[in-house]
Amino acid sequence: MSLKKVPRSGEQPWSVPVRISEIPQEGRSYRLEADERIRAAVASAAGVTAVPQLHADFTLTRRGRDGLRVFGQVTALVEQTCVVSLEPMESGVSESVELAFTADGERAPPSLAVDVSASLDAADPPEPLENGSVDLGRIAVEFLVLGIDPYPRKADAHFEAPANASEEDAAAHPFAALQRLKKGS
Repeated sequence: MSLKKVPRSGEQPWSVPVRISEIPQEGRSYRLEADERIRAAVASAAGVTAVPQLHADFTLTRRGRDGLRVFGQVTALVEQTCVVSLEPMESGVSESVELAFTADGERAPPSLAVDVSASLDAADPPEPLENGSVDLGRIAVEFLVLGIDPYPRKADAHFEAPANASEEDAAAHPFAALQRLKKGS
C-alpha cells in the first residue's frame, strides 16, 4: 500500500526515524507507544476529538543490501462524533502494515502510460528511503488515518425522518414557488 500524505499543519505529529544501518540482517522489532502530547498532535492531524490510545508493533527486515521491509500492526482508540446522534463515541482502529522501501534514488520514475492489465492484487512499488531512514512514527500515523471511519455511527444510533411535512413546511420548500407558478398556468 502506498503511503498517503496525512493532512497536517506544521511538523509531523509523530516521528521515530530508524536508519537502515541499525537493522541487522535477521531483523529487529519495535513497539511504539504514543505519549499524551503525541496523541493530542495526532488527533489534531487526523481530525478526531482525541486519541486516548495509540501504539504500533513493527518488524523491520533487510530487503537486499539497501532496502527494508516493514511489517506490523497499528492499534488505536479514537474519540469521534457520531454522524447520526452527534454524541461523542469511541472507535477502535487496527491496521496491518506491510511496506517495502528502497535506497534513495532507486525508485523508478512514474510512467505516464496507463497499464490496463494492472491487477488490484498487484504489489505496490517500494517507497524510497529518506536519507537512509524510515520513519515508523509517520507510518503509524498514516495507517491510523487510513483506518479511521470517516462516518462513525454508534451501534444504537438510528436516523428517523421527520413525520409528514405540514403545509408550513411545504411552503418553505425551495421549489414551492415554482410549484405555485405551475399550478397557476
